[in-house]
Parts: sequence; structure tokens; C-alpha cells
Amino acid sequence: MAKQYYSPRNLKFLLHEVFNAKELTNLHHYKDHDNASFDMVIDAARQIADNILHPAYIEMDTNEPQLKDNKITVHPAVKAYLKAMGDAGMIGATYSYADGGQQLPNLVQVAVSYILSAANNGATMYTGLSAGAGRLIASFATQELKDKYLPKMLAGTWQGTMGLTEPHAGSSLSDITSSAKLTETGAYKIKGQKIFISAGDHDCAENIIHLTLARIEGAPKGTKGISLFIVPKFREENGKFVDNDVITAGIYHKMGQKSTPAIHFIAGDKDNCEGWLVGEANQGLKYMFQMMNEARIGVGLMGAAIASAAYYASLEYAHERPQGRSLMEKDAKNAPQTKIINHPDVRRMLLLQKAISEGGLGLTMEAARYADLSEASANQEDKEKYFLLLDLLTPIVKTFPAEHGIRSVSEGMQVLGGYGYCKDFPLEQMARDIRITTIYEGTTGIQSQDLLGRKITMQNGKAVMLLAQEIMQTIQEATAFDDLKKYSETLQKELGRLQQVIQHLVPFAMKGEYNLFLADANLFMELASLIVVSWQWLKQAIVAQKAILSNNPQGDELSFYESKIHTMKFYFAYELPKTKSYATRLLDTDVLTLTTEKELIF
Repeated sequence: MAKQYYSPRNLKFLLHEVFNAKELTNLHHYKDHDNASFDMVIDAARQIADNILHPAYIEMDTNEPQLKDNKITVHPAVKAYLKAMGDAGMIGATYSYADGGQQLPNLVQVAVSYILSAANNGATMYTGLSAGAGRLIASFATQELKDKYLPKMLAGTWQGTMGLTEPHAGSSLSDITSSAKLTETGAYKIKGQKIFISAGDHDCAENIIHLTLARIEGAPKGTKGISLFIVPKFREENGKFVDNDVITAGIYHKMGQKSTPAIHFIAGDKDNCEGWLVGEANQGLKYMFQMMNEARIGVGLMGAAIASAAYYASLEYAHERPQGRSLMEKDAKNAPQTKIINHPDVRRMLLLQKAISEGGLGLTMEAARYADLSEASANQEDKEKYFLLLDLLTPIVKTFPAEHGIRSVSEGMQVLGGYGYCKDFPLEQMARDIRITTIYEGTTGIQSQDLLGRKITMQNGKAVMLLAQEIMQTIQEATAFDDLKKYSETLQKELGRLQQVIQHLVPFAMKGEYNLFLADANLFMELASLIVVSWQWLKQAIVAQKAILSNNPQGDELSFYESKIHTMKFYFAYELPKTKSYATRLLDTDVLTLTTEKELIF
């Protein structure tokens, strides 16, 4: 395993210098915090990552969960991790004090999650799912249900899950058939099956709490008739916990992320499963979208984190591996071998890895900052503004670090050559682990249709206008520096290109021609992502340029800031020009993927 899996210096650069986490403490909700408390939390996360997660990363992949006699056994490090996170108060750190949390900003929590996920991406799903499920309870459930479930879920002794997908209904949630029937006690009899339930059962938790979508008898068809229920593996009766008729029917043996079991469970097979309604009837999908949107940002963060771990493994190898000789060596046959980091093509691959992982992290932290401002701002106009920005960015945050993270890890394998394809090095595991991120919480195709079909057009394009204003603010700031003017001008032109594409596509939606409107939504996602991440890189370059001019840094500090500017230049030179080809396709009226009278795919 590589000695380093993320850069503490880069994380603090983003947290304190680019996004200025301290500004959030001006909001009443976060007033009890300061930079010192933020750094203490991050240091605690680093200890958990270093001591528990990172050492077990390969072992958890090799010794994957096993189902025997209806019980799932997982790696013992899971229990140590859950206890450490519970003891540190990190599972529900962003919750309010009233719900047992620390009122930690989402921005800081993203930094914590990034460290943990870079150390051992699969294992972090246990706590991430409990946090998301618990937040649904905190947001919508009665006080009685909060008191019963939240303390143990946040302590890490009970596991939370998200129960959406059914064998016949994947992303089409309107087709779910799990049912709920009200009983005289106020509980509901639950019947149904759910598949691909991550952390859905394991021996390191005393109870499993499934936040489950089901349809109450007589409810409307479609998504409007779906309700949300707490369905525990064990329920309390007369002061004791008894089996709640939730059976683990199978476990999926996955390509990657083997540390966390994905299961198939059956509820109510013996007509003895009880669930408790969360919030109002028929509002379940609306509630669940809170957890799904949080999870989408979490999946994007996971992509950036795995890409980071792969980058540092590749970088370490490139510094150590001698291979070939410099092309400029006059007497090449007698010259000693050079380290591969000195070859331009290897440097290109490493720069791409750095650009994707650090750009993806910056994008995710931007979304987290918007979440904080939308939740805690006193001004209603600000709350609405930042909510719209967060809503618009969420599908991009989910998609870019996932799709481009796969590219990044692939380049890392290429740096290692044949060794990258072998289990002797962690890149092959990372390649397997990251592949699922484009599928979790809605595939890239679904995210792309959400971005173009819903987010771009919502409130007559208000969110897009707000984002354009944010980007233009960065562009204007960059023009103050001679070395950055070229890049600010380039980004402004790209913003115009994006606007041109939107103006071309939206009329199709207005005419009801949705097939034409959304046919190449994936390409629109790529176009928008390249521009948004370029914006993030320009933001980082501005901060680095200011630091160089104002602080006169020396040694490693100077190299750090110069590397930031250099990586921005690389991204603008190698990645941003791809927008031209995407725009060309999106502006073309000849659509080749629609169904026609004659089938042309054989």
C-alpha cells in the first residue's frame, strides 16, 4: 500500500484558503465552531483512517462478507470503525444539538468523509448510510421515533440503510410493490422485497434499521402513493427485542467495494413484519430524495477520494521506478536509467490524475458550502439562492468525480504498467471499487437527464443564471492577475458556449419534443462538467496566485502554490478544449439514437 492516500495540505488549502470555512461560523447555527475545532475534527478523522481503515483496505477486499445460516459476517475492522466513529460523534456530526449532533458544517464533514473514503472507500458506507437514514428520521419522524432510533444509530451500534430498489423496479420507483397495511396498534404490516441494500445486514451491528419505501393499501398509483417507513430487523415488544420478520435472502458478490455487503431482504414473509410511518402518508419519495441527494454528493466524493488514493499510489511508484532513459540524453546507451516520472507522458498521466482528484474534491466542497448556506442563512433570499445552486450542481457533483475518477484510476494503472494490473499493488482494487460510483444513486444517464431535463429549466433557468453569476465573479477576480487573464478569458468564452447549447436545446422541451431535448443529455453533462470544474480550478489558481504575491512563500509552500497554478493550466490546455466536440454534437439536429420505424441496431 502507498504511504500516502490524500494530501493534508491540499485539504486544508481548500477548506481554509479557497472556501474559508471560518466564514460559516458567522452564521448562528455554526457559531460555536472555529478553525481550531474544525482542524481537531479533521485530525481525529485522520487517526481513524490511519489506524483502522487504511491498514484493512486490502484485507477487506480479500476477505469479503459471507452469508451463512441467514447471518452475514464482515471484517472485524468494521466494528472498530463503527465504535470509533460513534465515540467521536462523527456519524451525526452535522446534526443539530437537539438531535444528538455537533452542528458541524457540511463543508467540514465533506473533508472528514474524504479522508476516510480515501483510506478505505467501501468501509465508509456503513457510517454514511446510518447518517443519511438517521437524518430522515431527524427531519420527518415523530419525537418518539427519534428518541428510539437516533441515539443508537449515531453511536454506531445500530446500522441504518436505504430500502428503495426492488427486483422488478430499479430506478423506476413508481413501480415498487412493497405494501403497508395499518394495524390497530398504529404500526403497519410490511410486505415486500428490496435488493442491492448496502450494509443491509452484518454482525457488527446489534440492529439494522431499514428506511423503506412502500405503498399503503389504497394509496394512489405511481410515485404519489409511496410512503416511508422505519422497518427494523428487530422490534421492541414488552421491553425485549424480537425478530421482525426481515430475512436476508441473499448477498451479492460484487466486482468491488467488497467490504460492505449488498443484500436482498424479504420483509413480511411470515406476515409478521412491522414498520412505522415516517412523516405523512404518500410523501415517502419526497422525503427519501433528501437522503438520495446527500448520497449522490457522497458518491461523487467517494469518486474523488478513490482517485486521490490512486494518484498518490501512482506518484509514489513513478518516483521509485527506473525505466528507460531521457530522450535528451546524448549518450543514451551508457546513461543510467531514469525514474519514470521524468518521462513527459507519465507526467501527463499524473497531472491528469491530480487535476481530476483535486478538481473533483473542490467541486464537492463547493456543493457542501452551498448546502451550509442554504440551511443556515438567516436571509430567505440567500437560502433560496444557495438551495438552487446546490440543486443544480448535485448531478454534476455525483457524475464528474465518478466518470472522470474512473479515467483517473485507469491512468494510474497505466503509470504502473503491468504491475498496475496485479494484486501486488492497490490500483487494480481501486479500479474495481470506483466503477460502481457511476451506478450508485442513479446512473450517469439518470443524472444527465436530471441536469438537462429538470435542473437547467427549473424556475425558468434561474439556477443557471445564478451559477453563471458565480462563475463570472471568479472570472472577474482572475482578470486582476496578468498570469491568469488568459484563463479567465477562455472560461468566459466557454460559458458563452454553454449558453449557446442551452438556447439551442430548450426550445425542443418547450415544444414537447423531449426525445430530441434529452437524446444527448450525457454529452451535455460532459460539457457542463468540464466548464464547472475549470471554474473550480481557476478559483484555486487565484488563491494560489494571491498567496505567492502576498505571503512570499518559500520551499515546499511555494512549490505547493505553483503546482496549483500549473495543474490549472494543464486542465485548461488538455481537458477544457473537449467542449468544442461536445457542443458540435449537441448543436447538430441530426439525432442518431432515437427509435425509428426500422430497427438499425443489430
